Amino acid sequence: MESPGNRLFAGAVIRGERLRRDWSQEGLCRGICTVSYLSKIEQGKAEGSGEVLRLLLERLDVPWYEDPETLTAGEKWVEHCYEAVLSCEPEDHRDPAPEFDALAPRLASSPYGLDVAVLRGFVHPEQAVEDMELEEYLDRRQLALWRVQQQRYQEALDLYPCAYTWLRVGIDHYFRGDSYTAAVECLSQVYQQASEQGYVRLMLLSKVYMGNCYCGQFQVEQMEEQYRVAKRLIQALGDESTLRVMNYNQASGYLGRGEYQKAYAYFSTVDQPTGMELQKLALCCEKLGLTSQALEALDRADKIDWHFELGRPMCHLVRYRLEHPDYLHHPEYGTQLLQVFQDCRAQLPISFAAFHLPWVLEWYTANRQYRSAYELLRDFPVKPEL
Repeated sequence: MESPGNRLFAGAVIRGERLRRDWSQEGLCRGICTVSYLSKIEQGKAEGSGEVLRLLLERLDVPWYEDPETLTAGEKWVEHCYEAVLSCEPEDHRDPAPEFDALAPRLASSPYGLDVAVLRGFVHPEQAVEDMELEEYLDRRQLALWRVQQQRYQEALDLYPCAYTWLRVGIDHYFRGDSYTAAVECLSQVYQQASEQGYVRLMLLSKVYMGNCYCGQFQVEQMEEQYRVAKRLIQALGDESTLRVMNYNQASGYLGRGEYQKAYAYFSTVDQPTGMELQKLALCCEKLGLTSQALEALDRADKIDWHFELGRPMCHLVRYRLEHPDYLHHPEYGTQLLQVFQDCRAQLPISFAAFHLPWVLEWYTANRQYRSAYELLRDFPVKPEL
């Protein structure tokens, strides 16, 4: 176990409540301990004896639980939670919130209070730690997981190198698109460490995201190699939802590579397709000259309750091209296209913008905006098949 609870946390509780009441240190500790001793307790420089802590907390009317039953239950539960976070695979797939909400209040007023504060951000992301003064009391594991919640992934990895923190750095590189090479290097570390430790879910995620990285670069052979391994792991885990996402990405890679028939073979056979699967089907049909089938797919997509904000504008672009063969002469099309492209770059993994890059270059070239086309292609981090 990283830390068997942290009694230094009591100092943070005492300091916070004392300041909330606007009490002086001298007033709080009178008859209990010296001011210098209280100061060390509040700063986390001294743990404080059980009797002194009890008297200080009683004077502040703050509950504090350090009985054997609470400590035993807390140790087991906290480590179970850390294992679930660091392995990306809880022992069961129930919603962890009810159990957390039942146990957290008592443990929050115990030596496990810091653990509760950090873990709360994973169970209830909207309640992530915001009290910066707690940072000085955190151990390296706690601080690393707090950095993850702050999206400071490299700092998390530096503090606590493990398969999970390598994964978060790798996924961050993938989403930002700043370096697919760095992403693959990180994800390779994930796979190696996870395989040594028996974390199958982390092994799967590393292979899926490595495949996604190659998909985003339209390197189909490397993508297929990673996805083949991922599919074996998916079969072992029985994870149908991840399989569907991966199949979508793989078929999208074929589409971006210009292998329209292979992409069509998948998207035309999906059972109960999502809006984005219908959008990709429409694109396949557009490229294969199946205009009526493309429009039918877009009509079906229009009836779907979209949860993906950019999905509808993406569909509108395909429809515009199908309904206006001379779309390259329509300023309205260019405006819509460039807006979708910019939104993809700002909000989504770079692969989404890369997918739309050929149409943007087509627009610039057709409208003699050669400098814009040159600068975009020069500076864009991914070079798709054009």
